[in-house]
Amino acid sequence: MSAIKILARILTARVGPHIELAIEAESGEILKVLATQDQIDRLVDELEDILNSPAEPEDDGPPEAA
Repeated sequence: MSAIKILARILTARVGPHIELAIEAESGEILKVLATQDQIDRLVDELEDILNSPAEPEDDGPPEAA
């Protein structure tokens, strides 16, 4: 598995029946992936759960990747 990168920005675009996510790291690396509507819905649900949950004490770095 590759090292964890710090997020700079995410761009989205519709590509036919899919949604393209372009994820850019602070280092300038860009990862592009295609997702279905259902995958995006599940991602939004997970992000809402995280944002609505109590904050955990801060540590020295980003969280572990799922």
